[in-house]
Amino acid sequence: MKFAYEDLSPGQFEDLVVSICQFVLGAGVQSFATGPDGGRDAKFIGTAELHPSKAAPWKGTVIVQAKHTNGYNTTFSDSNFYSDTSDETVLGEELPRIKGLRGSKELDHYMLFSNRRLTGNAESKLRGVISKECGLPEVSIFLCGVEQLELWLKRFPDAARMADIDPIDSPLIVSPDDLAEIVEHLAMHLKNAGSAVPYPPTERVSYEKKNELNNMGKEYAIALRRRYLKDTQQIKTFLASPENLRLLDLYESVVDEFQLTILAKRKSHQPFEEVINYLITLLLDRDPILRAQKRLTRTMIFYMYWNCDVGLNHDVES
Repeated sequence: MKFAYEDLSPGQFEDLVVSICQFVLGAGVQSFATGPDGGRDAKFIGTAELHPSKAAPWKGTVIVQAKHTNGYNTTFSDSNFYSDTSDETVLGEELPRIKGLRGSKELDHYMLFSNRRLTGNAESKLRGVISKECGLPEVSIFLCGVEQLELWLKRFPDAARMADIDPIDSPLIVSPDDLAEIVEHLAMHLKNAGSAVPYPPTERVSYEKKNELNNMGKEYAIALRRRYLKDTQQIKTFLASPENLRLLDLYESVVDEFQLTILAKRKSHQPFEEVINYLITLLLDRDPILRAQKRLTRTMIFYMYWNCDVGLNHDVES
């Protein structure tokens, strides 16, 4: 069975990993509730069923980590997964936790799963890094990318059934393509247009009322307005220009997709800043144009919110 792993939620991916580990390590694999995990998503204590082989299985405590990304075509070699010059990476943030578990004798073997492609060179390098930083023998470290995931899912098809992945529970997923085209043209326009227009467009609902309707945190809302409000008039002028009619049509398609997806997928108790942060991370992960224009991408999302194109607007829509 093949999954679009990037369209799963982190929780769904973790459930799939735990199910696979129950076949590879044993039925005694213990998963943990959502929350701070101290460097572990699952744990197994005992003698592994099949890993690394039935003839020479791991023995002791195995800690399992599942690291999911919504990005397309990602690899273990990406700089946001590990960099020699930064601790603010996926693996960089895990190394102290692994080291801590190793130091407290709570870890004998370590498995890290991710929906990224894994080359032989990257596998060798990263195992060496984990071994050196955490005092763990390389033979006790296993990295699993999409290639090995596919092999195990073919061998253990019941693992997917046990994970009980329901498409209805999938996360908020939107396409970045149309927004990327708008941002690309807008970036060139702003480059040629000079400084920002000092008078932003008038919001269709008072900002304070909209924030209340959408459960937007006060401090976050203030920070958004301070950073991005000054640029919104230029976006409005750009989209209203007759020569940009096609881009306006694209914009309207984008906000339709974003708004309907947000309304369908957002949990009622969820602060809206979490929705915005998730949406921006997803878009940046999935499109190189948007990654190259991070600030403008954030400004566009704020414009959609300020202009009441996304989020709840009860007193407008009633």
